[in-house]
Amino acid sequence: MDGIWVFLAVLGAPLLHAPVLRWDLLRALKVPLDGGATWRGRRLLGDNKTVRGALCMVLGCTLAAAALGAWPWWWDGLPRELRDAGPLLVGALVGAGIVLGELPNSFAKRQLGIAPGTQRRGAAGWAFVALDQFDLVLGVWVALLPVWVMPPGTLLLAIVLVTVVHLAINVAGHAIGARSAPI
Repeated sequence: MDGIWVFLAVLGAPLLHAPVLRWDLLRALKVPLDGGATWRGRRLLGDNKTVRGALCMVLGCTLAAAALGAWPWWWDGLPRELRDAGPLLVGALVGAGIVLGELPNSFAKRQLGIAPGTQRRGAAGWAFVALDQFDLVLGVWVALLPVWVMPPGTLLLAIVLVTVVHLAINVAGHAIGARSAPI
């Protein structure tokens, strides 16, 4: 599928962010993105969406895209529009897309009274678990729009692949202590 390889840069986010979480590095940046703001008496995003996390996501993806860009098999597999944009911009947009994609889901969960890092039981809980796995794909799709319009087939394939890989990363993150729950 056209451009599916761009999602390989997403792996830079957990590769950088997991050790930062595990050893609580860059503590000065552990500031909530919402600044503690509330709406209807509830936090907008909660304490788990931080400046530190957003920066790690963007920087991790940027570094991953820069590294991947040196390998012709990856670089040549990208659409011309992404190659024209260059690996640093593509990586930064992918990272920004990850952050952007997570915000609506976090907002919805806070407004429904679901605490950060917890799950709701039942169908609604499983819907949030599913959305948590692929919300980044929707964010990346939006973030890349200024340079590339992802074909619908690529978007659908990315949702499936990223969901499977994200679940595996969550389980691994839990195993090393970077996550409180495996899913």
